[in-house]
Amino acid sequence: QVQLVESGGGLVQPGGSLRLSCAASGSIFIFNVMGWYRQAPGKQRELVALISSTRSTNYADSVKGRFTISRENPKNTVYLQMNSLKPEDTAVYYCKIAWGDMEYWGKGTLVTVSS
Repeated sequence: QVQLVESGGGLVQPGGSLRLSCAASGSIFIFNVMGWYRQAPGKQRELVALISSTRSTNYADSVKGRFTISRENPKNTVYLQMNSLKPEDTAVYYCKIAWGDMEYWGKGTLVTVSS
């Protein structure tokens, strides 16, 4: 069984920064992809950023240049540094780890961008 625990969400003013963390534990295949998704109220869940175990990355156009995804392989931990936050970044942010046809999700952490 694989578990993911996110942390780091909260309330921040527009233009501010937050850093999300997600730690995965359990039986994890060494070659995997970890990522962040988000779901705003009334909207579908969408991809924010992905990073492979070889540190290849992919970002949604809406966050390019503002968000940075990184990971620590020995700890199976992924981070999302979010800068220049906008009100439209408000959402529940979910962490995911996947390999082959397996995928596991965290329970999410709320990010609210508001003055």
